[in-house]
Amino acid sequence: MPTLGHSLIAALKDHGAREIFGIPGDFVLPLCKVIEESGLLPFYTLSHEPAVGFAADAAARFRGSISVAVATWGAGAFNLVNPVAGAYAERSPVVVVSGAPGVHERASGWQLHHMSRAIDTQARIFREITCDQAVLDDPARAPADIARVLRSAIAYSLPVYIEVPRDLVGAETAAVAPLPRLPVDADALAECADEILARLAAAATPVLMVDVEVRRYGVEDKAARLARALGIPVVTTFMGRGLLSGHADVVRGTYMGAAGEAAITRLVEGSDGLLLLGVILSDTNFAVSERKIDMRRAMLAIDRAVRVGHHAYPAIPLDALLDALLARVTERPAAAAPAAPPPPASTLSLDDAVIAPSDVAAAINDLFAAHGPMPMAADMGDCLFTAMEIANTDLVAPGYYAGMGFGVPAGLGACVAAGGRPLILVGDGAFQMTGFELGNCRRYGWDPICLVFNNASWEMLRVFQPESAFNNLDDWRFAELAGPLGGDGVRVRTRRELAAALACAHATRGRFQLIEVMLPRGQTSDTLARFVAGFKAARERGAAG
Repeated sequence: MPTLGHSLIAALKDHGAREIFGIPGDFVLPLCKVIEESGLLPFYTLSHEPAVGFAADAAARFRGSISVAVATWGAGAFNLVNPVAGAYAERSPVVVVSGAPGVHERASGWQLHHMSRAIDTQARIFREITCDQAVLDDPARAPADIARVLRSAIAYSLPVYIEVPRDLVGAETAAVAPLPRLPVDADALAECADEILARLAAAATPVLMVDVEVRRYGVEDKAARLARALGIPVVTTFMGRGLLSGHADVVRGTYMGAAGEAAITRLVEGSDGLLLLGVILSDTNFAVSERKIDMRRAMLAIDRAVRVGHHAYPAIPLDALLDALLARVTERPAAAAPAAPPPPASTLSLDDAVIAPSDVAAAINDLFAAHGPMPMAADMGDCLFTAMEIANTDLVAPGYYAGMGFGVPAGLGACVAAGGRPLILVGDGAFQMTGFELGNCRRYGWDPICLVFNNASWEMLRVFQPESAFNNLDDWRFAELAGPLGGDGVRVRTRRELAAALACAHATRGRFQLIEVMLPRGQTSDTLARFVAGFKAARERGAAG
């Protein structure tokens, strides 16, 4: 009979996990030993638990499956709270596995080290930011609990929490049998699909908008097929940038309201048949709309439910909905779809002018044009808005939760899960938080290209409150740190130097490449400037109303 630890790891693999990120600690050491010795899943240890959470989140996003973050109880797991909160907000199925005091230790009467308030405090905190939880304190019940929790992670595309007492890791238990999918009411699904297609057929200007759940549930190809079959244009949200990157024939662009292309804004805001697939109704997606979108006339599929006008259809998963829609339409060949937009015409001028953020986008576009696209991980800040000016490619970023520190560890997660060498965009403030995680690349043979936007400033905060001196940062000379960390670093100040550094980085394999891009303080990308202007205008309209 297998042990509880072995059954858990085997179940993670059977449910789609392909790696485990973690940091050892005393309460999780027995489980880490089983992970390492079983060889069922590769185990990547990083330097601080927030990076573990961000890396697992990014791996889950790129692959469209669960990924795993392992930490010890208390002092370790509490460091995972912020990344897991971000994963919950942005619907990423991270499985948190925490070692914990043994059953006998819990009954000792002692205050246990790493305990903040009570034995169950950690589990209660994670209950707020996960969709299902299990404390595996009964080996007989553990397989059923593991199966239930992992099904929830997959069904809802949300984080889950599993706590393993350390003295039960070696306890005998049964293997975990995966549970069947949650049921779908066939009649409700049929009625929902029929109503959506009827509304789209009656609309003069139907539009399909896609967001994060389309990637989370692995239905990008189905969404593209539906768009071709119906002959309707597709746009991504700000958060969904990078979706359908392999279907350029159907994607018109990214909707960003006043901050985006005027034609895309008119297309979305003027639509009388807007179908939103997996779209989070957040301020980052819609706060800069030039005119308010009437959601009463829209069709929204999110969180295993569909709303069509005033009609609600609960328990309708996104993949089942797309299957039902596709079964009711005749698919057209790809050639009949709308023509793909031209690539960004933003070739970098190779001169000695100082670099502006939008120049970084131009340089990357030139790199992609010459060598093909790369998957990207971006942190929060102007680096993310600059990414909106880069040709559409697979992208992960904390666009809604907007937590800093995501970019570098997300890039490490991309090294494992993205299927190609990743490009990392990160600001100097966020790099100060998690940039040293690049030092783990040498152990695992990872060689991402990391561009650090260094303006010695929290520049995105400055655009909202320019008078505050606390937005100023010191110059940490990041490029000089790359060598000791196992990579190569270069600092660039001109557009000519930037292009040369990118070409050299792309040609160099086996070590991470860090390009420190020196930017003038107070200068932002064109997209961020438009976003801030649109956001302020929307706020003023709201205050006036």
